[in-house]
Amino acid sequence: MTTTGTDHAGRIERAEPSTTAGEREMLDGWLDYHRATLAVKCAGLDEEQVRRASLPPSELTLMGLVRHLAEVERWWFREVMLGADLPDLYSTRADVDGDFHFTDEDTFADALQVWEREVELARRAVAGRSLEELSVGRSRRGEQFNLRWVYTHMIEEYARHNGHADLLREQIDGATGE
Repeated sequence: MTTTGTDHAGRIERAEPSTTAGEREMLDGWLDYHRATLAVKCAGLDEEQVRRASLPPSELTLMGLVRHLAEVERWWFREVMLGADLPDLYSTRADVDGDFHFTDEDTFADALQVWEREVELARRAVAGRSLEELSVGRSRRGEQFNLRWVYTHMIEEYARHNGHADLLREQIDGATGE
């Protein structure tokens, strides 16, 4: 994923958002920072660990969060903003939380690859677009969203779920941190 790099020890590095950037660069920077934070929270864990619901009775897992955020990237940037008619990645009418339900055949490597692809497709979908541009899709009340709103919502979405990821990771192996 282009938001992160690795250091000489193979650890994921996150680029700190600029403190003086213009609005678009600032929004991109904070969203990429939160995307990278999710990757950091999942790094170095095995398949069993990323599947572990560490806070029962919740079904929340790191793998589920990665799958969920792949769906969210797809939804807001391509479906809502551009009006693309795309199938859900994991959820269905019968299982609206399908992103958190997986089988033995589903792997974290696959989930991570799908998420990284959706992040890249989201970036491409809005590259060069004005923050004032209105979405093709509408809210339940018929309102359109401007791209600025979508960015702000996505930063909030990642920040909230990264808090969940932080708690999950601490329960798994005691790792804490930003």
